[in-house]
Amino acid sequence: MDFLSRDEKWAPFFALESPVQDQPIGKMFGVLVVETADGMLGYLSAFSGKIEGSNHHQGFVPPVFDTLTEQSFLNLGMTELGRINAEIRELAEAGEEAQAGQIAMLKAKRRAHSHDLQKEVFDRYSFLNGEGEAKSLSEIFASTPYKTPPAGAGECAAPKLLQYAFLHQLRPIAIAEFWWGRPRPKSDRQHGHFYPCCKEKCGPILGHMLSADC
Repeated sequence: MDFLSRDEKWAPFFALESPVQDQPIGKMFGVLVVETADGMLGYLSAFSGKIEGSNHHQGFVPPVFDTLTEQSFLNLGMTELGRINAEIRELAEAGEEAQAGQIAMLKAKRRAHSHDLQKEVFDRYSFLNGEGEAKSLSEIFASTPYKTPPAGAGECAAPKLLQYAFLHQLRPIAIAEFWWGRPRPKSDRQHGHFYPCCKEKCGPILGHMLSADC
């Protein structure tokens, strides 16, 4: 919190004292105390989602899966969705009844492509536990009432922290998450307050990640 308050890069981004209402909305941040194999203590830091359109910022652990990589399957898939949407708009603007069947076909193609793309994203997110067992988002949520992972699952601070710790043979000791910055509209989260993990997104993920003896 002291770092976010004083650092030249971060303090302006979360300028709480500014009267301008279009300042960036706050974020959940997390800190994980870890122990090395030789018994030394340290800590890791993470933020939820992205900041200024980036997954990578110095001093914070990386995402579990980087969806912003250029030429990734996701960017290529989104480009294809954009192409299909443009084709649908072009046909709709022409206004010819004979093209109604072609538009319906393109919309079905768009639904199928979007579904396949989302499934591949869920499969690419792979989470470790303390014993090195990996499970994808699809596998984790298959046994929950939700069945399908909600949007943004895997992007929260806690899963990022634990994933980094397990990848680097660090033993988790204690974790805390807090909200920093302006609250979201209709949200009860307040600047500088600590909160437990969200049940819908993080609950099932952390259930897997903490299922083994860390």
